[in-house]
Amino acid sequence: MAKDHQVDIEFNVSNAGPVIDKDIYGQFAEHLGRGIYEGVWVGEDSDIPNTRGFRNDVLNALKEIKVPLVRWPGGCFADEYHWREGIGPRNERPVKVNTHWGGVEEPNTFGTHEFFEFVELLGADAYVNGNLGSGSVREMAEWVEYMTGEKGSTLANERRANGREEPFEIAYFGIGNEAWGCGGHMRPEYYSDLYKQYATFLKTPHGKKPKFVASGGHSEDTTWTDVLSANIEQNIDGISYHYYTLPSGDWDAKGRAINFTEDEWLATMNRTYKIDGYIRDNVAVLEKNDPDGDVKLYVDEWGTWYDPEPERDPGFLYQQNTLRDAVVAAVNFNIFHKYAERVTMTNIAQMVNVLQAMILTDKEKMVLTPTYHTYGMYKVFQDATSIPFEIETGNYGSGDKSVPAVTASVARGTDGKLYLALVNLDPKNGASIDLDVDGAKLTKAVGHILTANELDARNTFAAPEQLQPAAFEASLKDFDIPAKSVVVVELK
Repeated sequence: MAKDHQVDIEFNVSNAGPVIDKDIYGQFAEHLGRGIYEGVWVGEDSDIPNTRGFRNDVLNALKEIKVPLVRWPGGCFADEYHWREGIGPRNERPVKVNTHWGGVEEPNTFGTHEFFEFVELLGADAYVNGNLGSGSVREMAEWVEYMTGEKGSTLANERRANGREEPFEIAYFGIGNEAWGCGGHMRPEYYSDLYKQYATFLKTPHGKKPKFVASGGHSEDTTWTDVLSANIEQNIDGISYHYYTLPSGDWDAKGRAINFTEDEWLATMNRTYKIDGYIRDNVAVLEKNDPDGDVKLYVDEWGTWYDPEPERDPGFLYQQNTLRDAVVAAVNFNIFHKYAERVTMTNIAQMVNVLQAMILTDKEKMVLTPTYHTYGMYKVFQDATSIPFEIETGNYGSGDKSVPAVTASVARGTDGKLYLALVNLDPKNGASIDLDVDGAKLTKAVGHILTANELDARNTFAAPEQLQPAAFEASLKDFDIPAKSVVVVELK
């Protein structure tokens, strides 16, 4: 193994930074392709083993990585979703056409009650996205009352009649989605006024108010963060931000999910690492307009986005998932940890069968992706206390396509253990790690590694276990990691 990169990391175990909120590891489940239907919901009568309609293999897999939060029903779908169409007897719910994603029939058999049952089965929290784009203030306010009402109002009693006595718990509530685009093609000033109007009427019982999320900007844009944080003075807990990693940067020819070259690998790493600067710039705007730190930045859509596979419906956004995606996920985790004081919630797009998914299904078959395994390795960072560190590393690439060869995270877990995460972005050269640690005598690193020989190593339905984390142990005197690898270890 070549040791082309020398990486020096220095920290004091007694120093403490912000807590890495567990919701940084949130998921996104939109009514899109087979993300909900088949991916999560198969119905009680399905031959696929299920619990009250939710497929058992997917439930068990998601519980294993401790999914903390699920965002639903969209995305672009949210601003066409009318909640009343998804309650009551399933065989009486209207069938609509999903005009955003594939023009397929939307049976509405997965609605409000099913969503909350799903997150409760997972032990996760709920992030509900309301319809501002094609809905009304009254519609959104009545949905919130239906979900959270405690007393004997008509709406609360309707929820009870539909099988749910106790109110639902909402952790986050989004007031619209991508108002700059599919959510209505609005100006941020106009959306700010709408937001204030809608938020005024979203009433919940005392102590049950969710965190309200304003629909913010995307990519290099900071205008939305600036306008919203300057003009919305109450009923706001965070501003959303979206960024997708396209290897080419071109929405018309994004790049391939498999069979890609090293140049495409480098382009992907370069594109994904740009989120560091984009988050930095948006956080700087928040520091200016909200110096007390009350308004957070929620990266509630992120991940890789490739060209659709030729044999798939392009509207379903189904893509294969490789070692490259696992490295991308880990790079983003380390960046989110860096900004953990302001970035307290993110949702990868998406959970099952869509874009950078945790899980792929084909009828009764299920496969866990490399991205899934990265989430599993990083779950020790949920609610961990970050430890500030200094890192010196060489670069991978050159010119305007140059990124750090290795990125890292250091934190004290809720179990009291000291964890280190390392990601080697270089697909050819390994790295030698030199730790300079004050405050503790550490001698070894013990944990797991995810790596492979091929750039596009992946799991398939025919070979579902080709790429999995392997045990990793190293002396801190001889601490090397291979090329294109994700490593998470406890330092002892």
